[in-house]
Amino acid sequence: MQIAMLKSKLHRATVTGSDLNYEGSISIDTELIDAARFRVNEKVDVYNCNTGARFSTYVIPGTRGQICLNGAAARLVQSGDQVIIVSYALVDESEADGHRPVVLILDPENRIKDRTDGH
Repeated sequence: MQIAMLKSKLHRATVTGSDLNYEGSISIDTELIDAARFRVNEKVDVYNCNTGARFSTYVIPGTRGQICLNGAAARLVQSGDQVIIVSYALVDESEADGHRPVVLILDPENRIKDRTDGH
């Protein structure tokens, strides 16, 4: 059996902008994409700490420090909101106890303040 487990998390990222007219997605700083082990076009869930809104979208590369919600998701955030961005992976139940997600805790400028990755 496989179970869905946390794979990667950007904790308390600060929204730097939103673009309603873009076709969709979340633009994330490419260094954060790499550090969190996200993949371009990977599905992510976004949890808005300010409003409680929860929604799904997909990752595209952004510029340094950028966390920008695009398309319809732009209506669910405002610049300055704190969000949690997560991805999940299917893990075989026999490997679940050894699975360690990447968790990056960010400062208000979206720089990595702390990290855990099980290693």
